[in-house]
Amino acid sequence: MKFLKKLKIGTISLLAVFALNSNAFAQTTLEAIQSSGKLRIGGVTDAAPTFKKDRRSGEWEGIFIDIAGSLAKDLGVELEIVTTTWGNSVLDLQADKIDIMFGLNPTAARAKVINFSSPVFNNAFTLVTHKGDEFKTWEDFNKPEIRIAVDAGSAHDATVTKLLPNATILRFDNVSEASIALQSGKADAQCFVMMLSLPIVKKNPQLGTVIAPSPVAYTTSHAGFQQKGDDSSLKDYVDAWLAKNSESGFIGEAVKRNMSLVGVTPEDFPSNLKL
Repeated sequence: MKFLKKLKIGTISLLAVFALNSNAFAQTTLEAIQSSGKLRIGGVTDAAPTFKKDRRSGEWEGIFIDIAGSLAKDLGVELEIVTTTWGNSVLDLQADKIDIMFGLNPTAARAKVINFSSPVFNNAFTLVTHKGDEFKTWEDFNKPEIRIAVDAGSAHDATVTKLLPNATILRFDNVSEASIALQSGKADAQCFVMMLSLPIVKKNPQLGTVIAPSPVAYTTSHAGFQQKGDDSSLKDYVDAWLAKNSESGFIGEAVKRNMSLVGVTPEDFPSNLKL
């Protein structure tokens, strides 16, 4: 009996030591990625300029491909792109199919199940208008006689409702209907985020000129990560990396360079935008 009791105590002690050692040597998410030799990101097949996959060659390009590629290089790992959709990307993070999904905007519902990075880049709210050069600020458009077209219930709608309370806001079911109102002269301007306004006007210059009224108002694009308890190692690394590469100008250059995928050149950007 004494022998069995000692054996039992010894076994418990060994298990306790093993548990402590296991916890001590458990890898963080960042360490696991570095050990695996690859960084897995989600890629949306036809979402230029952020993601684009060539159906023949299988090659990927886009804003987030360039950013993720540079991030992987600095981590010392290969970039692996897993095809997903915007609708499935959060589920893919939760299922551990991918490590990062770029291009996600934080919402209360998403924040319950995934974590978010600091902003990857700024996406400015712009106005497309035929108004002259004297219209440079939001206040210049904040007049009852100025008609602003928006897609109802969108971020565009919320922005002009907040910034242009005195303007006449014309709400339409979708972006296309709002653009028809602008082109036909029923509206004086239409609100878009920069990523939409620049390619739309490039394809249809008759709509007007893209301006970013001062003070420039922005929405932001973020990256999403799987929630893993108190382990914030990947998020912390990515946040620091984004800060460094935003300051260096790399992020802005990646955005401008890949806007060529939708026909936009660096010269097409309003000069007062900060990416």
